[in-house]
Amino acid sequence: MDKSFIPEGYISRLDLYETQEAIETIKLHFADLLCKALNLKRVSAPLFVETDSGLNDDLSGKERPVRFDIKHMDRNAEVVHSLAKWKRMALKNYNFPVGEGLYTDMNAIRRDEVLDNLHSIYVDQWDWEKVINEDMRSMATLKDIMQRIVTAICLTLDILKWKYPRIDLNLQREATFVTSQELEDRYPTLSPKEREYEFVKEHKTCCILQIGKRLKSGESHDMRAPDYDDWDLNGDILFWHETLKMPMELSSMGIRVSPESLLKQLKAASCEHRLAYPFHSMLAQGKLPYTVGGGIGQSRLCMLLLQKAHIGEVQSSCWDEDTLKVCSTAGVRLL
Repeated sequence: MDKSFIPEGYISRLDLYETQEAIETIKLHFADLLCKALNLKRVSAPLFVETDSGLNDDLSGKERPVRFDIKHMDRNAEVVHSLAKWKRMALKNYNFPVGEGLYTDMNAIRRDEVLDNLHSIYVDQWDWEKVINEDMRSMATLKDIMQRIVTAICLTLDILKWKYPRIDLNLQREATFVTSQELEDRYPTLSPKEREYEFVKEHKTCCILQIGKRLKSGESHDMRAPDYDDWDLNGDILFWHETLKMPMELSSMGIRVSPESLLKQLKAASCEHRLAYPFHSMLAQGKLPYTVGGGIGQSRLCMLLLQKAHIGEVQSSCWDEDTLKVCSTAGVRLL
């Protein structure tokens, strides 16, 4: 999908006023449920970080950050893409103990994003991170946390349906887990996105594991930066979006790199120069805690639970002329 479309016959179940009210309900209750599920505390987070800190998330490595100079500091800063690295540093600085973690409301600008039903240049998500010990760096830990997030989402839907009976969405409450290699083995002639479509269509709520590592075909299921998730211990949470008849990735997360896996992945990605950054240097020397963390899309969660056809129905952003025309013709109101 590389442009917006509105399904034939689509009508929003809530009007604009109810939509705004429902967004508040979702954000309030899900944040509370997430904190209880993962033992998190809310903290404040930066909108931008210094360019030379190495703290910004470079996503797949191709996206350009919004960069600006700071007049009275003679240094450059960047609007964050996400807080994947900043959170790990914060856990150390705030002295969080093992088993506890933080979450924050993260706002980002991704100016190279393709605009369609699920993608916007404005990104809002719950960014969270939790301290673990070395023994907890396992697939069992990852799967348990992913299922806890799925359960929190489903409980939020229960609250929403009680308040708005016109919401008739039903979600599969038990996630089906599959590795990216298992997907390739199962659908060898399909592209990664086509594999996701077929698997999520069948199982509805899915966790795709081990994203970023090379598969038997020599390709990766998807790109992952080499310096935050461990490619053997990460994954995406996807739900089937019935309104659009397609998978929706709601969360990307993982157990973070150890000093050993950091060096291995930086070498594989030809990014060993990053070891000169303060964050990477501390991590390579074992000066940062072992952690697990991820991001959960706020607008995407609202879009899923409110059965909306376009992410612009639940967030304010900038849209191209084609998107505006498609939505206007279909009678869809963008915020």
